Amino acid sequence: MPEDTYTHGHHESVVRSHSARTAANSAPHLLPLLAPGQRLLDVGCGPGTISMDLAEIVAPGEVVATDLAAPVIVTAQANLERARSDGRSLDNLRFETGDVYAIDAADDSFDVVHAHQVLQHVSDPVAALAEMRRVCRPGGIVAVADADYGAMFWAPESPALEKWQSVYRAVARKNDAEPDAARHLLAWALEAGFTREQVSVAANTWVFADAATRGRWGATWAERTVASALGEQAVSYGVASEVELVEIAEGWRAWAATDDGFFAVVNGQMICRP
Repeated sequence: MPEDTYTHGHHESVVRSHSARTAANSAPHLLPLLAPGQRLLDVGCGPGTISMDLAEIVAPGEVVATDLAAPVIVTAQANLERARSDGRSLDNLRFETGDVYAIDAADDSFDVVHAHQVLQHVSDPVAALAEMRRVCRPGGIVAVADADYGAMFWAPESPALEKWQSVYRAVARKNDAEPDAARHLLAWALEAGFTREQVSVAANTWVFADAATRGRWGATWAERTVASALGEQAVSYGVASEVELVEIAEGWRAWAATDDGFFAVVNGQMICRP
């Protein structure tokens, strides 16, 4: 099995950013297809915020949420315990470590297999999709969503953000990953064994344009650029210097402070029915 390098890493700023994800803002393509009683696998669950929302929708169906990184599973479990103490039941949800290339489940085990922002980080997305297909029952749902870094755009113009985009894509490709994953989802699914009739694709966009969302987005990327695994890898790979990373972070903060700042993240969405 491939040994992948996660471009983002699990610095607190990364986990904090990922914790803002919900089923509503991150899996709108899947929500209309969910029903109580379905058994669901959430692959690459991170801090588990999406998993918890999905578990409430399919309850009493079981939800198994996995991630390769043990530390983030600890975080997800803590988030789950906190949610339960706040009155959310979630008795049907469990978190565990797991590898998308070798899912610990029999063939046809799940009604729904979900992965959000996962395929862009693996070196063999076709093998990952084939494994997701293996554990999904015939007639079930394999649902994925991935961003496309090459398609992200913003205003006003910012040489620092242009540099950030270039650095991120270069680091991801040094890790044998595909940062422009959204545009490749359909091709990967067909290569993984799905037929064209079994696959539907679409796209949605996250927009950060008001003071609050722009501030959060700019602040987290400024911190991630200099403090997370992304920055460490950029320097070690010779993609950017520490000085350039600081300049990028300053550019993010400057962009966030503009009254007319706009940033769009294009996400590909795909539903496969084996």
